[in-house]
Amino acid sequence: MAINHKEPDHVPYDLAGTTVTGICKQAFLNAMKERGLSTDYDQALCDPIQQIVTPAEETLLKLKVDTRRIGTRRVLDYEKIRTVDADGKMSLVDNWGCGWSMSTHEIYYSQFSSPLKGYDSITEGLEHWHVPDWGEKEIAIMEKDLEPLAERLGDFCGIADRNCAGITEMSTRVRSHELWYMDTLMDPDGVNALADEVAEHKIKYWTSLFDWIKKRGIADKILVASEADDLGTQVSTLIDPDQLRDFVIPKFKRIFTSIKQQMPGIKVFMHSCGSIRPIIPDLIEAGLDILNPVQFTAKDMELKGLKNDFGKDLVFWGGGVDTQSTLCKGTPEEVSDQVKRILDIMAPGGGFVFTPVHNVQNDVPAANFWAMWDTLQEYGKY
Repeated sequence: MAINHKEPDHVPYDLAGTTVTGICKQAFLNAMKERGLSTDYDQALCDPIQQIVTPAEETLLKLKVDTRRIGTRRVLDYEKIRTVDADGKMSLVDNWGCGWSMSTHEIYYSQFSSPLKGYDSITEGLEHWHVPDWGEKEIAIMEKDLEPLAERLGDFCGIADRNCAGITEMSTRVRSHELWYMDTLMDPDGVNALADEVAEHKIKYWTSLFDWIKKRGIADKILVASEADDLGTQVSTLIDPDQLRDFVIPKFKRIFTSIKQQMPGIKVFMHSCGSIRPIIPDLIEAGLDILNPVQFTAKDMELKGLKNDFGKDLVFWGGGVDTQSTLCKGTPEEVSDQVKRILDIMAPGGGFVFTPVHNVQNDVPAANFWAMWDTLQEYGKY
């Protein structure tokens, strides 16, 4: 009902339905220990780079979570490709050729190498390197990930989740951030060519995922398909909006169109942090139904304005509480007050799913997590 702009009995709650609406491992452990809930989590880490966990079904039920994720892990064969040195530092090179490492004192992986960084341009690099295939080997690994998730769907909102980061983010990873930004001016054809390859990789993944879902007989349980690409900073879009309209948004239109052709009636979700208001109409035209994380502290992303201007076209999935300051640095009372205020703005008329602005990070005190949750349970009713 909520994703069709109607008011259900309560505001739906998402935790771990995607890898951008989840909870980091240490924050999860701290919060669950606070109230004596199970600290078990399934599938090791669904996103080892961000250290995001999928809580055990027992915990999701007690937290009254309305969503369930189905999708491959974000690093294929993580346990097989990860190495650990004598000091405990973990390293891996993923199937895109990007190198990652995490020391014992760190809480996330950091990237240390990019496969296209050594070339003068993306165009030159694509003569020697290409986006990895999504073929039989990758599909076989994915299918091992999917079966235990399929068993947990029940009557919850099933979310088909992506296999990799967005078009822009994957482009900057494989090229390096600073070089990719220069390429947008110095090698726009290369930028476009790389973006096309990433889009085709994504379409192959979505096709294989939906084929498996249909074969498994659970297509009717999948209500949402989740994509992502961070296109904003705190104060503006990453690059000029017209460049995004040239390089990025047409590719997402192809992806969204393919998703909806394969799964009629499904709602397309997109995570994009930051100040992205200028391109929201473009994303709607491209086929977007659901916007996340609704970063209301970024420039021009004030919630009342977003709800008034785009509430008929978009479901707002997020924005429940600010994770950059209030949730991690505020008092439990400040967290509760902000949740109440946002529910008053966003809940009326449906079209709102509660989750914080992005994942619950490791610096979030257990008391603040529970202040958020308790307030939602008490005030998030229609």
